[in-house]
Parts: sequence; C-alpha cells; structure tokens
Amino acid sequence: MLLFRSEEHAERWTAQRRTPHGAFLTLEQQWELSRTWFEGRLDPNFARRTTEEARVVFERIGLAGPFWSLTS
Repeated sequence: MLLFRSEEHAERWTAQRRTPHGAFLTLEQQWELSRTWFEGRLDPNFARRTTEEARVVFERIGLAGPFWSLTS
C-alpha cells in the first residue's frame, strides 16, 4: 500500500513508473477495511471469510468496481 496526496498524484506516480495502479481508498475506508478484515483473527476458532462475506464487507465500506470483484 502506498499513500498519496491525491488520486492525481497517484496517477502521475504510476505513469512515471509505467505501472498500473490498484484501487484508491480514503484513509477512513482503509481503517474500516483493516478493522473489519482482521477482527477476530486471534480467536483460535477464527474461520476465513467466504467470497460472499468478503464481498459484503467491501460493499459496506463502499469498495466497488473491477478491482474489488472477487471473480476471475
């Protein structure tokens, strides 16, 4: 993960390096995704999320588009 001042800054950075970018998240979205995603990980009975459960997490946080689609 890289932090940028703006989407424009990220676009310039990736263009200069000729590398595609992934997805843009606000700091609030990143925090919510991290908090939600890792919740309960230390529980010995933790079960990995299903694809559908992950899709619901992404949707709730407002993460949409091809990058967040969990299909190949």
